[in-house]
Amino acid sequence: MDKFLIVGLGNVGDEYELTRHNTGFMVLDAFAKASNIHFEDRRYGFVAETSLKGRKVFLLKPSTFMNLSGNAVRYWLNKENIEQSRLLVVSDDVALPLGQFRLKAGGSNGGHNGLGHIQQLIGQDYARLRMGIGNDFPRGMQVDWVLGRYSDEELKTLQPSLDLGVEIIKSFVLAGIDITMNQFNKLGRKSVKVEKVEKESGEKE
Repeated sequence: MDKFLIVGLGNVGDEYELTRHNTGFMVLDAFAKASNIHFEDRRYGFVAETSLKGRKVFLLKPSTFMNLSGNAVRYWLNKENIEQSRLLVVSDDVALPLGQFRLKAGGSNGGHNGLGHIQQLIGQDYARLRMGIGNDFPRGMQVDWVLGRYSDEELKTLQPSLDLGVEIIKSFVLAGIDITMNQFNKLGRKSVKVEKVEKESGEKE
């Protein structure tokens, strides 16, 4: 049976719940809820298992804290003998506006601590889904921004992207990275165009 590892990046603990840096956790929670499965506290993280049309899917929320996420990813890839081409990592991204997302087959870590540590341990040849959290913060305040909680309004903006994240995971498992990028990346850009139109018309500042 083909195996896949889907990793959502975040920090464990109630104080980090619904913070921007935990958006990766939130996508996996949405997938688990839609699949009616539950996470268990396992080695290096919280793990849930399911299957999609004969393919085994492991969901992993590392408990290592963000900057050591690679330890959990490497452990579970090796433990379950999962090929790196079947790894998808979901993270937050300040370079993308809230509600936008981008799926990539590989590349740099973009300054993200979690992706950076994964890259140190397994290289940069793995798929990643970057969820936009915006960057509406003054210079030098990025840490406060990413560790800040979403407002109710922001969660409403984010929700459609969380829902699409669930579909992206399914497509990645069933159709592969290339087809999934072609199908979903255009949707990830749409929300930004909507925001721009609203701003230009003075509806949203």
